[in-house]
Amino acid sequence: MPIFSPAEIAKDKIQAVQDYSLLVGRSISNIFGHPRYFADTMMQADSIGVGSLPIVMLAGFFTGAVLALQTSSTLQQFGSLSLTGKLVSLSMVRELGPVLTGLMVAGRNSSGIASELGSMKVTEQIDAMRAMGVDPTKKLVTPRVVASTIMLFFLSIISDLVGLAGGWVIATTLLGLNSNEYWTTAYQALRFGDVFMGLSKPVIFGFIIATVGCYYGISAKGGTQGVGRATTQAMVTASVLIVVSDLFITKLLMGFFAY
Repeated sequence: MPIFSPAEIAKDKIQAVQDYSLLVGRSISNIFGHPRYFADTMMQADSIGVGSLPIVMLAGFFTGAVLALQTSSTLQQFGSLSLTGKLVSLSMVRELGPVLTGLMVAGRNSSGIASELGSMKVTEQIDAMRAMGVDPTKKLVTPRVVASTIMLFFLSIISDLVGLAGGWVIATTLLGLNSNEYWTTAYQALRFGDVFMGLSKPVIFGFIIATVGCYYGISAKGGTQGVGRATTQAMVTASVLIVVSDLFITKLLMGFFAY
C-alpha cells in the first residue's frame, strides 16, 4: 500500500475542491448559453423525477406515519394529542421532507450519474465528444443539474403531502383523532417561513446531488474499479453535503425569519 505525505493529501483535496468549483461554475454559466439541450434535460427529468417517485412516496408516507405514532405518547402526556397534525406538518415541511427526499435521490441518482459518466469517461466517449467539438459539460452536466434541481423541488412537495397523509392515517385509525381536526391544525401551523424553508432546501440539495455525481463521474479513472469507486464516493459525498448544508440553511433561514 503506497504511503502519501500529508502535503500530497492536502494538495489532492485542494485540487479536488478547485476542480469541483470550476465544474459548478461551468454548469451554471452554460444555462445562459447556446446550444441548449432541452431533449437531454427532459430525458434526465424523467429519469430523476419520475424514476424516483415511488421510493420518495414510500419513504414520505411511512416517515409521516412513524412520526405521528412515535410522538403520540408524549403529546398524550400533556393532553395535546390534537396537535399531532401540527407536529407532523411542521416536521415534514421544514425538515424531514426535503432531507429524506434529498437522501433518497442522492442514493439513487447521484451514484447513477457518477456510474454513467464514469463509464463514458473510461471508455473514452467523453474524449470523443471533445474531438467532435461538443462541450461535455454543456451536453452531459448542465442538463442533469437543471433536471435534478427542478425535479427535487417537486419531489419534496409530493413527499410532504404523502407524509401528511401517512400521519393522517395513524391519527384517525390508531389515535382516534378527527380528520377535520388533523388537517385544520396541520394547515394552520404553517407560516410563510416554514414553506419557504421547506421549498428552498430541495433546490440546493438537487444542485448538490447532480454536481457531485457529475464531478466524480467525469473524474473517474482506472477502468471498472475506478467507476465503482466514483459511484460510492458520489453517493457518500452527496449525502454528507446534504446533511451538512441542511444545518447551515436551517440556521440562516431561522435567523432571517426570526424563529
